[in-house]
Amino acid sequence: MNLARESIELLEQVARILWFEGTKHGLRDREWMALRFLSRANRFSRTPSALASYVGTTRGTASFIIGELERLGYIERKRSATDKRSVMLSVTQQGKKFLVRDPVNVLVEAIAVLDDEVKIRFRDTFRHVLDQSDAAEQRHHTDVCKRCIFLREERTATDSKAAAEFSCRLFRSPIAEAEVDLLCTSFEHHRQ
Repeated sequence: MNLARESIELLEQVARILWFEGTKHGLRDREWMALRFLSRANRFSRTPSALASYVGTTRGTASFIIGELERLGYIERKRSATDKRSVMLSVTQQGKKFLVRDPVNVLVEAIAVLDDEVKIRFRDTFRHVLDQSDAAEQRHHTDVCKRCIFLREERTATDSKAAAEFSCRLFRSPIAEAEVDLLCTSFEHHRQ
């Protein structure tokens, strides 16, 4: 028995939940993927181009997905305050409520009951597989800021409290502490 192949076959069966169960609630697989992504993306990645990159599609297809999610009231477009040519996407309250019906929640709940150590190994195993695949194909994937090579953290101590200030060296912008756990399509992992 080939354990690597067996693992991929199991992953395919799990992926069926990701791709095909979602249509029960009226969204196509890429629309679910886009809505999930936008609900977890940092402000630098809530753009049509970043969404196209994450979903793995053209900008035209991403525009169609955005239009459909906007028509349903799940996301909204706003002009960027800093660059009027840019559009920022955000999930609406209605979209956040709809995400409760996300078919992926079944998988999240199944993983949530595992011991923390097992969850960490499970996550890290998928990261390793993705990193190896990215290296072989000369591409990069989306991940959280706190693992990114561009994140800069500076610790300061004031009145016996340690505080951390974060910034992104790529975008040359400060980052709130809550943002370091959000997804970024400009992610680049530390080289080993």
